[in-house]
Amino acid sequence: MNQLAKQETYLPETGKTLLLLKPRGFCAGVVRAIDIVRIALEAFGPPIYVRKEIVHNRFVVEELQGKGAIFVDSVEEVPNGERVIYSAHGVSPEVREASQQRGLRVIDATCPLVTKVHVEAVKFAKEGYSLVLIGHRDHDEVIGTLGEAPVVTQVVGSPQEAASVTVPNPDRVAYLTQTTLSLDETKDIIAALRLRFPNIKAPAAQDICYATENRQVAVKHVASDAELLLVVGSDNSSNSNRLVEVARNLGTGSHLIDSYRDIQSGWLDGVKTIALTAGASAPECLVEEVTKFLSTKGFDNVHEVEVMPENVRFGLPPEIVEAIASAPAGVAAG
Repeated sequence: MNQLAKQETYLPETGKTLLLLKPRGFCAGVVRAIDIVRIALEAFGPPIYVRKEIVHNRFVVEELQGKGAIFVDSVEEVPNGERVIYSAHGVSPEVREASQQRGLRVIDATCPLVTKVHVEAVKFAKEGYSLVLIGHRDHDEVIGTLGEAPVVTQVVGSPQEAASVTVPNPDRVAYLTQTTLSLDETKDIIAALRLRFPNIKAPAAQDICYATENRQVAVKHVASDAELLLVVGSDNSSNSNRLVEVARNLGTGSHLIDSYRDIQSGWLDGVKTIALTAGASAPECLVEEVTKFLSTKGFDNVHEVEVMPENVRFGLPPEIVEAIASAPAGVAAG
């Protein structure tokens, strides 16, 4: 990604400043997943079951629940023959098989960039490679990817773990990554893997998604100008947590907040410049609420800092395209 030249003109000599980072908030995969649930509810009517949180954001999940979505932890909780939507984080073949056995009508909201990693896992496994999956073991995305080739896949989450991996054939090893990791941390883990396995094979293209990378680059762009970074996102959102880590690693204080209500007054003491961003599953309305709240605290010198443009869109699955085509006027992708 091309980073724009840094400009200091948004910092005045007096007063308090709020830097709104751009890009921020919803990525294309999240927009697609939310649209899928919303359109399914409008076209088919409730109940529409969703396996796991459609995206990792409390506000989004509660809003869709209010419209009739029923969130479940497993497909075994879905009555036979009903519709179920897979979350943006993807599922394992085991989950797909269980859905088929129950006669569930599946709509797959897996992010296409996560699907790419699944395809890579299957490909490498068929070619006889041992797989190292870089990521967080308990994250829904990693659980789904691991399920594609569980016998030959190991999950590592640190350079220390990478340095101790053992495989049957050190010359037939490949690595993949969770899409929402820290770029810097992942780079260190890959370096450790390359030291241990000099012939390790990489994916054809980086697995960390464009939105994760762009939001981290934007944080780095303003980290030296802001005394505090606020990240709007839920605590189970991997990419949101990584934004906090990126800022802290650069020496900038940072906090993850679900909404403006989480902001503690002590965080603002002595602070003149705040940077504000949002994880890829956090809606813009929450950012707007934070902006309004901070204006009451004197941060009314607001500047949007666009680090790079972001114009990615993903198509909808065929079940939803067909539903839109056959539905009455008013049902359409948002």
